[in-house]
Amino acid sequence: MTEIISAIIIIVGVLFVVIGSVGLLRLPDFYIRISAITKAATMGVACIMIGVALNFNEISVAIKAFGVVLFLLITSPIAAHIIGRAAYDGGVPLWKKTEINEYEEYKKNKLKKENNKDSQPNKKEE
Repeated sequence: MTEIISAIIIIVGVLFVVIGSVGLLRLPDFYIRISAITKAATMGVACIMIGVALNFNEISVAIKAFGVVLFLLITSPIAAHIIGRAAYDGGVPLWKKTEINEYEEYKKNKLKKENNKDSQPNKKEE
């Protein structure tokens, strides 16, 4: 019974990875693609590792699988965010149908605040 459950969970993980791969090919924009593949790959690998842990039914394998899943859950979103910011700062264009660009507004507001800080004279306490 455990073998059937682990096989089903592994197949679900493989389906997540396949759907992420299709999204990588079909989606129109770099930023949407990186979002889709990050989520799908994280969920896919997590399901595969859980299925492997169930299949082996050993505590050492389960601990290692849990470590891999935890590492992926922590690092994948952060890495995708950093790659997306670097791409935006590097000039990778947004999709032409993108309507909201919150990061551009954030950068403008941050630049205004920095300019206001620089233009104000330093007041010394006497």
